[in-house]
Amino acid sequence: MTLATGERDWSGWHFAALLGGNAALALGPLWVRLADTGPVSAGFWRLLLAMPVFILLARMNGQRLLGHGKLAIAAILGAGLFFSLDLASWHLGIERTRLGNATLFGNSGSILLVAVGLIALRRAPRAMEWAAFIAAIAGSAILLGRSLEIGQETLIGDLLCLLAGFLYTFYILLAQRARADLGGWTVLVYATMAGLPILLGTALAMGEPVWPTNWLPVIALAITSQVIGQGLLVYALRHFSAFIVGLALMTQPAIAVTVGWAVFGEVLSPLDFLGMALVGAGLVLARSTQD
Repeated sequence: MTLATGERDWSGWHFAALLGGNAALALGPLWVRLADTGPVSAGFWRLLLAMPVFILLARMNGQRLLGHGKLAIAAILGAGLFFSLDLASWHLGIERTRLGNATLFGNSGSILLVAVGLIALRRAPRAMEWAAFIAAIAGSAILLGRSLEIGQETLIGDLLCLLAGFLYTFYILLAQRARADLGGWTVLVYATMAGLPILLGTALAMGEPVWPTNWLPVIALAITSQVIGQGLLVYALRHFSAFIVGLALMTQPAIAVTVGWAVFGEVLSPLDFLGMALVGAGLVLARSTQD
C-alpha cells in the first residue's frame, strides 16, 4: 500500500508503531510527575537507563560506534547539548503546567523547523505555511492566556515547555548533519552520552534529589519515552508522509489530557480545547509542508 503524498510503503504494523510511539511519548509527563527525584534528575535517568539499549540496537543494526569523522561527532555532541537542555526545560515545565499543555508546547519546534526551512529556501511562505503559523500562534495565545488566569506558575510552565520546543529544533538540525554518516541509533547513543553530564550537573546545581527511592517511575520513563517511544518512531517514520506523522502527533496531547484528568484531576475548559485544537492543527499543517 502506498500513500499519495510521498509514496511511502507502509503496513498495518508500521501504522501501529507510529501510533504506539506517540502514545508512549505522551506518557512521559506522567512519569516525570510521579518520580520522587527532581524533574531534571528524572531526565538524567531517562537517558542513562536507555543508553545500553541504544548501544545494543546500534550494534545489531551494524552501525559503528567508533571511527567516525570529527565533524560528524562534533555535530552530534552539539545535538546532545541541545537535547539535554530541551529535556531539562521540558521536565521543569511539566511540573508547572497541565499535561496537555506540556505535550503540545513541547512539540512546538515543528513550527520553527518550517521557518528555518523557509529561510534556507529563500522564499515567502505559502498559504498552507501561513495557516500553520497563524493557527499555532492563535492557539498558543489562548492557552497562555488561560494559564495566566490560573496562576503565574502555570504560565511559567508553559513558557518552559515552549523553550523546550525551541531547543529541540536545534537538536534536530544538528542531528540531521550526522544521521547519514553515523546512523540513527548511533546518533541516539552519542546524543545521550553528551546529555548525561549536563543533566546531572544541572540537577545537582539546582539542589534536586537525584537518587530515586521509588525506581518504577524513572524506569517507566526510560522505557516509554526513550526505548519504546523513540524506537517505534525510528522504525515507523520513514514509511509515512509528514502530514500523517502530524496527524499521529495530535494523539499525544489527547492522551496527556486524559492522563492529567484521570490521575491528577486536571480540568480543562472548552477554551482550552480550542487552543489545543488550533496548536495541534498548526503542527499538522507545519509538518505537511515538509513533504
